[in-house]
Amino acid sequence: MALSESQSQTPTLDRVAGPADLRDLSDIELDELARELRAETIETVSRTGGHLGSSLGVVELTVALHAVFRTPFDKLIWDVSHQCYPHKILTGRRHRMNTLRQEGGLSGFTKRSESVFDPFGAAHSSTSISAALGFTIGRDMGQATGDAVAVIGDGSITAGMAYEALNNAGSEGRRLFVILNDNDMSIAPPVGAMNTYLNRLNAPHASLSEVAQGFIAALPSSLREQALAARTRACGGPPDATMFEHLGFTYIGPIDGHSMPDLLSTLRMARDRAEGPVLIHVRTVKGKGYAPAEASECCYHGVSKFDVASGTQSKGRANAPSYTSVFGKALTEEAARDPLIVAVNAAMPNGTGVDIMAKRFPRRVFDVGIAEQHAVTFAAGMAASGLKPFCAIYSTFLQRGYDQIVHDVALQGLPVRFAIDRAGLVGADGATHAGSFDVTYMTNLPGMVVMAAADEAELVHMVATAAAHDEGPIAFRYPRGEGVGVELPTRGDVLEIGKGRIISEGDSVAFLSCGAHLSEVQLAVETLAARGISCTVADARFAKPLDHNLIDQLARHHAALITVEQGAQGGFGAHVMHHLANTGGLDRGLAIRTVTLPDRFIEQASPEAMYRDAAMTADDIARVALQALGVEALTGRKSAATVTVA
Repeated sequence: MALSESQSQTPTLDRVAGPADLRDLSDIELDELARELRAETIETVSRTGGHLGSSLGVVELTVALHAVFRTPFDKLIWDVSHQCYPHKILTGRRHRMNTLRQEGGLSGFTKRSESVFDPFGAAHSSTSISAALGFTIGRDMGQATGDAVAVIGDGSITAGMAYEALNNAGSEGRRLFVILNDNDMSIAPPVGAMNTYLNRLNAPHASLSEVAQGFIAALPSSLREQALAARTRACGGPPDATMFEHLGFTYIGPIDGHSMPDLLSTLRMARDRAEGPVLIHVRTVKGKGYAPAEASECCYHGVSKFDVASGTQSKGRANAPSYTSVFGKALTEEAARDPLIVAVNAAMPNGTGVDIMAKRFPRRVFDVGIAEQHAVTFAAGMAASGLKPFCAIYSTFLQRGYDQIVHDVALQGLPVRFAIDRAGLVGADGATHAGSFDVTYMTNLPGMVVMAAADEAELVHMVATAAAHDEGPIAFRYPRGEGVGVELPTRGDVLEIGKGRIISEGDSVAFLSCGAHLSEVQLAVETLAARGISCTVADARFAKPLDHNLIDQLARHHAALITVEQGAQGGFGAHVMHHLANTGGLDRGLAIRTVTLPDRFIEQASPEAMYRDAAMTADDIARVALQALGVEALTGRKSAATVTVA
């Protein structure tokens, strides 16, 4: 189709209002569109920050999928979905990309409430094939949906849930498309046998059965035929079939994920001919087309705002070290003193800080890939063997291993040390990554010790305490980002289990803080002091076991007791109230309030704005205290974080 003069002068991307427009473009124009889309993605993320490398790696694939399939009738499901920025630009959200990951703006992940082109929300990995199979069943049972296409990375496909879905989909035998986006990278370089296997699939002209065939060829002739027959029976099919074919999929690939002709021809063929499940293996380069990203160790997986020309990222405040780095250094020092200490992480050595220990003691740090369930039970096995494992996983991801925490760790009383990073509200990643629930789900478990660091010095002490604790499981939580700037000890002290501390003393209101909101409590106390209200501030240190003596002392000598925590309802404050209710502590007319996150998900914003939304600022905390005392509040606004107990 010949272009008019006006069309030839208009950038191809400017002629696209939605995926339907892609289906009117020639293959050459689609290739040009991909180049423009890559440039716009780089420019967008340079202004907002976000997940750049993963998005750049799927530009051509995104264009090809929308051009070949009939989205949104056909369901395109991105695993994790941190690679969805080009998808968002093409699906009617281009004009809002400057709001990406900001308060009131576009999510950094797919989100059902945001667009009909996001049929399934994500932000955690390895869910796409399961969801796509669900849509497939819906289609076959008469629901108004077309084909389902799951795009999953080589890192995400290592997780157990992905295997479960492949197994189920293969046995169902229904028409379903899985795109394996193989870029030889997760957040960190991928690990495990699956990565090795995919690399062998990618090896040019290599036989998939090369090693086995070499072994069989070396056998005596009398045994060779028997070995070949046995291998065929064991494989359940031809000896050189891929594992995906053994699972019931038609396997296509690997193909060049940056070649538009290859992508279009392969996807069209699969769309037109598929009768059962199909897996298309696509090779891509994370960070493709932007030299600083391609050269970076993490391929610019997650970046702050940056200068496009140089790739230099803007630096945040540098007033204090991050909690993550403090943990990593403290753990490394403990490991230097105790050769039994080992560390386990799930595909995030840098994010959890265990890379610091890995540089010094590489044989004692284990990255299990995106496999939190396995990580927990793996650590339990280590503990049962006599080692001292630290299992370092973000709060939001540790949820995925909860059954293993219950059954494999707590029930057996094994001394696994859980280092829970990103506790509380985390900012631009939003509700999917918030560490809201770990205090609640950990304190419910018999025998579990749960600590919460008020500052980075306390975190050092808690690492030392966990290292010394051999009587059962122990966990300690700490937030994302910088500490408050306190002086760090040269070596952590081993804390007395279940013992809190008094920070300052007063005689009217007692604040019992558990965790990193202590600094906000101290600001609230300054506000109350200006109104002549004298306050005691205590740091619980332990959400379990509770310091009953400290709680009783605060309850006896103050008119009001306010608990404060960076977590959901049902956590630390609920346990404090449970103790007081069962020991008569509420019979003396004590006014008690709990300041927690409200019973809803908090949308993305800066952490400060998110805590403001949760009514957990210093002013909010002061207002709760005034209400408890029956004093006129600072403003007429009620705090959503207040719970009144008669």
